[in-house]
Amino acid sequence: MEQPLDRTDHKILRLLQSDGRMGNAEIAKRVNVSPATCHRRIQRLFDEGYVSSVRAMIDPKKVERGALVMVGVVLDRSTPESFAEFENACRKLPFILDCHLVAGDFDYFLKIRVRDMSDFNHLHGDQLIALPGVRQTRTFFVMKEVVDNAPLAF
Repeated sequence: MEQPLDRTDHKILRLLQSDGRMGNAEIAKRVNVSPATCHRRIQRLFDEGYVSSVRAMIDPKKVERGALVMVGVVLDRSTPESFAEFENACRKLPFILDCHLVAGDFDYFLKIRVRDMSDFNHLHGDQLIALPGVRQTRTFFVMKEVVDNAPLAF
């Protein structure tokens, strides 16, 4: 059974969110609990799903993925089966960072990182428009990343 989060849990979550490499001893010191207590609390936060994973943020430019592209997708049918088929296909494409079902003019928004416009053109022609059920795509090249993957406020 999940325990409600207290002030200390919130502090631990904020610290982990700001620096996933921060060690248990440092977190314990900052939230004013013993290292053993801190370890138990962190383990509980993972076990109960408050923290789903910890990973490094890679600079896209350093690995030749400096171009960020958002793609709006309209499917030819709005059925649970067509949505499931599209979503399963998206999960298999490593260049798709995010895939969101949305309300409005599009069915999905995709967040994609590529080397450059030519790289995207190749992916679009060979793989994106071949995804199951795709009727239309609209592409938005990001000119400036103002806020990206900001920490959750709580």
